Amino acid sequence: MTSDAVLNIEDILKFLPHRYPFLLVDRILGLDSGRSIQALKNVTYNEEFFQGHFPFARIMPGVLIVEAMAQAGGILIYHSIPEPQTKFMLFSKIEEMKFRRPVVPGDQLRLEAELTRVKGRFHQLHGRALVDGELAVEGIMWASLMERTDIHGL
Repeated sequence: MTSDAVLNIEDILKFLPHRYPFLLVDRILGLDSGRSIQALKNVTYNEEFFQGHFPFARIMPGVLIVEAMAQAGGILIYHSIPEPQTKFMLFSKIEEMKFRRPVVPGDQLRLEAELTRVKGRFHQLHGRALVDGELAVEGIMWASLMERTDIHGL
């Protein structure tokens, strides 16, 4: 796929195993296989996690922002490898993650991930989440690819 690729939610569901309430990518804006991806996550007041984080000041949990970046990165990796339908991806490491601003209901997260290194079955991504062009979160994520046949129940 080229950098002008756009994927809607139906396309995303073909690649990610995540489902409600854990699917955190709404649209792919651009995808350059083997290089980078840009995606969107619309943050609404109706998100379940806002009931408890925090009732007095609703802030999207940082770990969920990181997960949203990782899901976008997963779509990039699946589009960058041969036979993605035979693989299952797991988060394997997070490095140097920095949280720069809170994300609140009504924000639109622009998720960006760049594939920076491949070492065997491990893929390193530099991820960023922005709101209105302002950096909210950034850091390094690692994903591990496994054969689906090696995962019990898949």
